Amino acid sequence: MRILYLDIDTLRPDHLSSYGYHRETSPNIDAVAREGIRFNRFYASDTPCMPSRAALFTGRFGIHNGIVNHGFTASDLQVFEPLRFFNNRQSPLTQLVTLLRRLGYYTVSVSPFGERHSAWWYYDGFREMYNPGKGGMETADEVVPLALKWLETNGKDDNWFLHVNLWDPHTPYRTPMEYGNPFEDSPPPHWITEEIIKNHRELYGPHSARTTHDLRDMPEEFFQRYPRLPRSIEGLEDYKRWIDGYDTGIHYADHWAGKIFDLLKRLGVWEDTLVIISSDHGENQGELNVYGDHQLADDITHRIPLIIKGPGIKEGLVDNELHYNIDLSATLIDFLGGWDLTPQFWDAKPFTDTLKAGRPNGRPYLVLSHCVWSIQRSVRFGRWLLIETYDDGCKEILKPTMLFDIESDPHELVDLSETYPDIVKEGKVLLEKWVSENMSNSLFDEDPLIATLHNSGPYHIPTYQLMDYGDTVRKIWGEEKREKLIERHKEQYHRYLLKSYRYLEAVEFSRKYRLR
Repeated sequence: MRILYLDIDTLRPDHLSSYGYHRETSPNIDAVAREGIRFNRFYASDTPCMPSRAALFTGRFGIHNGIVNHGFTASDLQVFEPLRFFNNRQSPLTQLVTLLRRLGYYTVSVSPFGERHSAWWYYDGFREMYNPGKGGMETADEVVPLALKWLETNGKDDNWFLHVNLWDPHTPYRTPMEYGNPFEDSPPPHWITEEIIKNHRELYGPHSARTTHDLRDMPEEFFQRYPRLPRSIEGLEDYKRWIDGYDTGIHYADHWAGKIFDLLKRLGVWEDTLVIISSDHGENQGELNVYGDHQLADDITHRIPLIIKGPGIKEGLVDNELHYNIDLSATLIDFLGGWDLTPQFWDAKPFTDTLKAGRPNGRPYLVLSHCVWSIQRSVRFGRWLLIETYDDGCKEILKPTMLFDIESDPHELVDLSETYPDIVKEGKVLLEKWVSENMSNSLFDEDPLIATLHNSGPYHIPTYQLMDYGDTVRKIWGEEKREKLIERHKEQYHRYLLKSYRYLEAVEFSRKYRLR
C-alpha cells in the first residue's frame, strides 16, 4: 500500500466545502472525503506549527515531548536518555516516520518545515527530503511540482509514504493575482457583523482588527507586495477582501492537490493509496479579535480537518468523536499492523476500529495547550470549551477564565463563565486531573508550559517586549489603554526585571505600579 499525507498549513475545517462551508473552496478534497471518512472533531493537542507537528510525529503531548513554544524556552525536544549513544535512540525507535520505515515504507517529505523552525528532529526517518527553500513562503505551484516529479518516477512502486506540505492559506495571502478571486461574488461568513468589527477595533491585541498583520501597522511596501491584503479591518468590505484572500489560498492549495490526485489515478495506483488530508492548526478569522493567525487554545486554532480514504477504509462516513492529532499516528501504525512497535510512553491512542468498521472510538474529553502567542490551556468536553489563560499575550479581549458553548456559538462570541459556574467547575476539575496525571508519568520535573510562563513568556510577544508593545498601544489606542495593558502584566514584567538583574528599574517600576 502507498500513503500520501497532504499537510495543508493553517487550514480550518469549517472553510472546506466538504465540512459545510457556503463557498466551494475545496472540490478536489471534497471528492476524497466522499470516498472515505471525514472527522468532525479532530484537534491538535498543542499549537501552533512546531508544537503541533512535534506532537504528531512523537505521538506525545507537548507536556511530555517538551515542545510548546516557537523559540526561547521549551522549543526543543527533551532528551529522555541518561546518556547520548552513537546515535540518539529516542528518535529512531519512537517517532512516527521511523516506525513507518521499520514497517518497510520508503519515506519522503516535500516541505520547508524543518528548516523554517530549525526542527531537525522532523527529518528523522525520512529517506528523501525536498525543501522548496522559502521557509514557508512557498505557494503550491512551487511545492507540488517537486512531489509530482517524485511520483512520476516512483509512484508505481509499492510501500511509500509521501508527506506534502502546502502553505497557501497561511498569511500573508499570496496566491498569484492571475489566479483571480473565485469568491468575488460570494458573501463572507454571516456570523461577523459591522458591530463586532467596530468593537474589535477598540480592543488592543496583536493581529487584531486594527493591526491585522503584526503587533503594529505595516509599511506600504508590504501591501504592494501582497495586494490581496487590506491594511486593516475597518468594516465588512475589508473583511470580505481579507477572507477572500484566505479562502482563495485554500482553493489554490486544493487546485494543486488535485494535480497529485490526478497523477495517482493516471499511474493506476489511486485505489491502492491511503490518502490522509489534515493540517497543523486552524486559523482565527475574527474570533476573539484575532484575524489571520493562530494565537489561542480555542476551538478555532485547535480544530483541524482530517479526511482519510483508501483500501480497507469505510466509505462515506462522518465521525463525530473527539480525537487528538497524535491519535492519527497511533492509528496509522496500528492500521498497518505495527502496534507492537509503538512505545508504551506514547500518549496517542488508535481509532483503528473507526477506519475499518466505522465504530465510534473517541476520547471523553480533550485538553488543548498553546504557548506561542499566549499561554493557555483549554478543555473540550461535551458541548463546552473552557479556556484558562495564564498569559494573555497582550490581548485585551481575554479573561482569566472563559466558557463557550461551541455547539450553539462556534465563533466564541459569548462568554458563559459567569452564567454556568458548575460547568466551569467541571472543566477545571478535568484540566487539573489531566495535568496531574500527565506530570505524574512525565520523565521531567517541570511542565514546559509553566516553564515558558515563568521564563520567556510566549515567543511572539514575550515579557521583555511589554513596554515596546505598550508604546504601540498608546499610539493606536491611547494612553488609557496602555496603562490598562501594563496593569494587567505588572507582576510578570517586574519579575522579568528582577531576573534580568535590572534592580534599579525594578524598584522604580514597583513604586510606580504599587508592587511589593
